[in-house]
This record gives sequence, structure tokens and C-alpha cells, in this order.
Amino acid sequence: MHSNHLLLEEPIRMASILEPSKSSFFPAMTKIVGTLGPKSRSVETISGCLKAGMSVARFDFSWGEPEYHQETLENLKMAVKSTKKLCAVMLDTVGPELQVVNKVEKSISLEADKTVIMTPYQGQEASSEVLPINFDGLAKAVKTGDTIFVGHYLFTGSETTSVWLEVESVKGDDVVCKIKNSATLAGSMFTLHVCQVRIEMPTLSEKDKEVISTWGVKNKIDFLSLSYTRHAGDVREAREYLSTLGDLSQTQIFAKIENIEGLTHFDEILQEADGIILSRGNLGIDLPPEKVFLFQKAAVYKCNMAGKPAVVTRVVDSMTDNLRPTRAEATDVANAVLDGSDAILLGAETLRGLYPVETISIVGKICAEAEKVFNQDMYFKKTVKYVGEPMTHLESIASSAVRAAIKVKASVIICFTSSGRAARLIAKYRPTMPVLSVVIPRLKTNQLRWSFSGAFEARQSLIVRGLFPMLADPRHPAESTSATNESVLKVALDHGKSAGVIKSHDRVVICQKVGDASVVKIIELED
Repeated sequence: MHSNHLLLEEPIRMASILEPSKSSFFPAMTKIVGTLGPKSRSVETISGCLKAGMSVARFDFSWGEPEYHQETLENLKMAVKSTKKLCAVMLDTVGPELQVVNKVEKSISLEADKTVIMTPYQGQEASSEVLPINFDGLAKAVKTGDTIFVGHYLFTGSETTSVWLEVESVKGDDVVCKIKNSATLAGSMFTLHVCQVRIEMPTLSEKDKEVISTWGVKNKIDFLSLSYTRHAGDVREAREYLSTLGDLSQTQIFAKIENIEGLTHFDEILQEADGIILSRGNLGIDLPPEKVFLFQKAAVYKCNMAGKPAVVTRVVDSMTDNLRPTRAEATDVANAVLDGSDAILLGAETLRGLYPVETISIVGKICAEAEKVFNQDMYFKKTVKYVGEPMTHLESIASSAVRAAIKVKASVIICFTSSGRAARLIAKYRPTMPVLSVVIPRLKTNQLRWSFSGAFEARQSLIVRGLFPMLADPRHPAESTSATNESVLKVALDHGKSAGVIKSHDRVVICQKVGDASVVKIIELED
């Protein structure tokens, strides 16, 4: 399995480029988050998405009613049952998102060099002269010369579905803007982004709280994607809110960095959040184009060193309407993997794109090819150096397990865990082989009934690069003897064999707790 791992430092053999890509049970180590919507909500399509490599389903509450998303989620559950592939659920909040309200849904044509008025009076009909918006403080927030973008795919310069406006003057609550490019806006709602201007709206709105406390609680969401995170306080506030909602105290919070303000406070946000989503669509507007790649590299590196998942968005926009990505997009996906991203998030591409399954499949194939040339050796040394000495007990065990697996050319690392922390630490060192995380359930009681923990922990590792969870039988509790460990190990090895990652005579590295001690052992499989 590992003879085909090349390093970018070596000249890449042309033969390896001409070889067809091999498909495997784990399409790629890098995970794929798919946004489910109109074009991807049938059981059949979702099953296709899961088989193609989607491991997290994102529900975007910027549009659609909770009942609509509930139907989609019920279909997801059926697809998970039929494909036998685990999938986590991510709820994406609306946050302080500015929107143009187009109630009649007729398309609006805007012509370059003409003017258009933005008004907070939503009763007005949207037209090429007036755009009603959902925020009454815009006139106070902007000044002459500020840039505003309106559109579906926030303006990237190539499409004609987004418009670039410049503020000319403010009249009462209205903002008069000059149109910089001709465009046609279609649909019921378009996002509006004001460059480098703070919008005084709460990060977690009352509408968000209502959705989380009803839809979120009912469905025990695994991840909360906190849109427009601007300060560490935003994450703390969201966590305090989740802690009042029973089971959701276990939900992980991913801070979505969407503007300069979030970037400025990146380090403190990273400390508080469980993971980071780099919303490159909005950030790409807030930053000058020449800085976009830099922030991605810097942010992903910081996430890697902190051992927290980094998720990159907006990679294959053109696949919303096309079967193949552009050359630049294909290169971009690969570079996100080489930078160290844990997951790729697909938005419009799966939500309303024509080819949701094909998009996931192609992105997975590009990730798998990039992983072959990922410089693990350099990455490992960098991480060990960053962690420093003395290492904590767990960190030392995790790095030793990865080093051992690479030295003996193990085909897989198996880690027994109940909280998922040990497995995530192993994955942090980016081993070249998959990490099978065997989640051992813990029995807990509230004096009225028993329940097992473990399912949350297993699903939450579905966003971590290289980590593949499986739930152990609850009859093997976490505080187990060596005999039960052996039977759980057999189940894990059988799972690996059926998945095609383990063959006879392969070596396997196992990381487990025996009593109070953590043990790393190497076994060689017989026939």
C-alpha cells in the first residue's frame, strides 16, 4: 500500500501520472462534507454521495424550513442504513448574514455605471432600481467608496450572477450605489457582503437559537458550524447555549471564519473552537486576491499544530453546472490537501448542483492522489518539534504509534478509544495509513435508564483526516480485560480485511489501554 507513496522532493515519475487511479474502500484520507439540498435530498442520491465518499452531511439553515431539512435528514438515515456507511450531521447557522429579499423571485438585471438603491423596507419589490435588504443598519455601517458584493456565488470576477457595487451616498436609511459590472440576479435570495465593515448583529441570532433548540436537539447534531465567527467570545457564547440543551453539550463547534475580523482574532478563536471552517467565498472578497492563498496556508498550519480539524470551502464551484472541474480547481483541491486540510466542504456543488455524486467522487480522487505525494516525514518532524518536550503521556504514545507504523510499513493503525481523543492525536501526526478508531462504548445512567455513550465520538471523527471510526460491541465495556480486548481486536481486523486495507502477512500497529498504562504493539497477521 505504501510503495506508491512518493515525496514531492523526489522527481515524480511520469509513469505514476499515467497509471489509472485505483479505487479503494476508503476513497481518500481527506474527508468530504456535502451540503444537502434540492438536488441531493433523495435517498438514492444521498446513498450515492455516501458511497462516493461523503462522511458529513451539512444542513444550511440560510434557506429552507426546518420541516424541509427534517425530510432530507430522514432520507439520510435511510441511506446510512442501506449503505452501512456512518455519516455525521452538521447544522450551519445563518448568523449575521445580510440578504437581498426578492419575494416575487423574478430575475433582476443590473447594468454597469447605473445606480441602485439598497433599502431596509422589505415591503418594496426588488427591481433594477431598488434592492430591499434584511438589515436596517446598513446606512450607518457604510461610507462613500465602500465596496458591496451581491449575488449567489459571491463575486469572483468570472460569473455574471453576482454584482459589484460601490457606495455613492447615504440618504436616510437608504444606500445609493454605483453598479460596477452588468449582471443578472435570479432566485428568491442573494447574499450581500460589505467589504471590511463590521455589521452590528449577533453571531448567534434568535432564529439560530430557535433552530438549534428544536431541530438541533431533536436530531442530536454532531457539529455546529458557527457562521461569521468574529471573536472567541462568539464560540464561548455558543458553547454556553449548547450546554443548556442536554445531549448537545457534546456537539462540537466549528468556527466559520468569513471576514477580516475573524482572521484578526484567529488564534483566540482556534483555542476555543473544536475545529475551523475557512469560508473562502467571503474571505476571498474581504482580502485582496494575492493574500488569499497565504491565509489558507497559515490558518491550516495553525489548526494542524493544535490538532484541530481544518475544513476548506469553495473548491469546485464550476462543477455546479459542469461534469469536470477547471484545471485551477483541480489543482486547488490538491493544494488544500498538501497544505494539511482535514476536509473539503462542498456547498452549492452538492446543494443545487447538477452532479452532486460525481463532484464528491472527483474531489475524493484528487485528494487521494495528493495524499500520495504528501510529505509525511517533514510534517511529522515539524509537529514533534512544535509540540516540544517534555511531551504529555498521550502525545508521546500517539507519535510513537505513528513512527512505529511508518518504520514497519504497517497497513493500518488500530486505536481503542472511548472519548476519541487518543485516535485524534494519532491522526494529528498524519500517518500514511488509515487509523481505525474502535470506539468502545461507556455505560452511563441517570438513575432512571441506562444509555451508551460512544456514537457521538465515533461520528465526530468523521471530519478528521485519516480517521475511520467503528463502534465496538457494547458488551465489551471500556474497562475491559485482555480477553475482551482480543475479541474486539478480531472484529476490527475483520473490518479492515473486508474493507481491503488489511491482507495476510500485513503488519498492524495497535494502540490500547491495559489497566492504567497505554500500550503500542505491533502484530503480524498470519494467513
